Amino acid sequence: MIRNRLSFLSLTLCFLTATLLSQVSAQTRQQKVLGDKLKFEATGSWFYNDLEKGFEAAERLKQPMLVVLRCIPCEECVKLDDDLIEVNPKLQQLLKSFVRVRVVGTNGLDLSQFQFDTDQSFAAFIFNADGTLYGRYGTRSDPTEWKDDVSVEGLGKALEAALELHRNYPANQSSLAGKQADKPMFPTPEQIPSLATRYTNKLDYEGDTVKSCIHCHMIGESIKAAVRSEKGKIPNALVFSYPHPKAIGLIMDPTQCATVKDVVGKSDGDKSGFKVGDRIATLDGQPILSIADFQWVLHHAPDNGGSIKASVERNKQMIELSLKLSDSWRTKEDISWRASSWSLRQAGLGGMLVKSATKEERSALGVKEGQMALVVEHVGAHAPHDRAKKAGLQKGDAIVEYDGRTDLVRETDLLAYAINEVEIGRSVAIKIRRGTESKTVQVATSK
Repeated sequence: MIRNRLSFLSLTLCFLTATLLSQVSAQTRQQKVLGDKLKFEATGSWFYNDLEKGFEAAERLKQPMLVVLRCIPCEECVKLDDDLIEVNPKLQQLLKSFVRVRVVGTNGLDLSQFQFDTDQSFAAFIFNADGTLYGRYGTRSDPTEWKDDVSVEGLGKALEAALELHRNYPANQSSLAGKQADKPMFPTPEQIPSLATRYTNKLDYEGDTVKSCIHCHMIGESIKAAVRSEKGKIPNALVFSYPHPKAIGLIMDPTQCATVKDVVGKSDGDKSGFKVGDRIATLDGQPILSIADFQWVLHHAPDNGGSIKASVERNKQMIELSLKLSDSWRTKEDISWRASSWSLRQAGLGGMLVKSATKEERSALGVKEGQMALVVEHVGAHAPHDRAKKAGLQKGDAIVEYDGRTDLVRETDLLAYAINEVEIGRSVAIKIRRGTESKTVQVATSK
């Protein structure tokens, strides 16, 4: 009898859990946004969409301030976000030492203070009350997977390091100068031309909140569009913005504080002397708390090589290294995963999404390794993403030549070439293979 009752209770619990999960997954984006607001306001431990009150509290309490930018409908990093709120006990203890602010839309965000990789759905900033930035946290290098880049443990280590910086402030203020934001092209997101007619400086909680929100990736997309419209091309520093350390062959440990997990042989990182286990204490003189801090330094590095000074802790001893960057280091970054690359596909490829052919596909096509073989995964059906479709391109087509080039082996390489080497509006010859058929089509670029 007891066993039967336990089985019944177990089945009931499973049913209730499944029901709750289905209700959560069935929530509309609007419900998720409004639910997040209610949940955080109920805790009383976070300021919600109110940076001014956060800075005031940080000054009054003499605490550092943690600001989290979070795209609520986006599911990436949701586990990290949930633990930040209420689950992980160690993190909860650490958070007591911070004034906490949650921002769920970039409308009205001061871009002279908040600069980061806008293709992220979760980004954290740690400030002093006077506005000095201690560090950034939040990285992603895949459209859905985030565990190789961020973790609860890694966030905890970054917060601990920030507390140490806060204890030593303002004596260490000069070392933080390089972390501060640059002068932005536009003061706030809604002042960027392509967003100005569609958005205001606040979320509309009385109407359609989701449609009133300027998502992070829209900032990067709109800035690139403004630059391309004005100059006809987009500098590599914008196309390949916030390069991941993987671009220079350094695989970082997401559970640690700026610690090297692996080094790719013959890469810039390898040639510069970095070893597995190295903890990067400073880079270009800046204290490094996370991969995001590392990316900030790389973002400001020259396109054409150069070197960056690094202080590294190795086997409990501090050593000095020089990170030597090759001439083409930035273009080794992969941008194909980024949400903002969809606008580049529209402008440069007529709305196509392509991927590198597999070894088997290459063999069937008769294309050697190192030569172009990009298989069309998707062709846009609606304007302005439908130019490739109108030209006759189809899903499954293999692009083997673009504008006379056969060395554009990644989608990233093709996007960069189409955006920066092809004049806006010029029709480009694209050679494709479709089964046993070979043909050439013409697709024009656009703004």
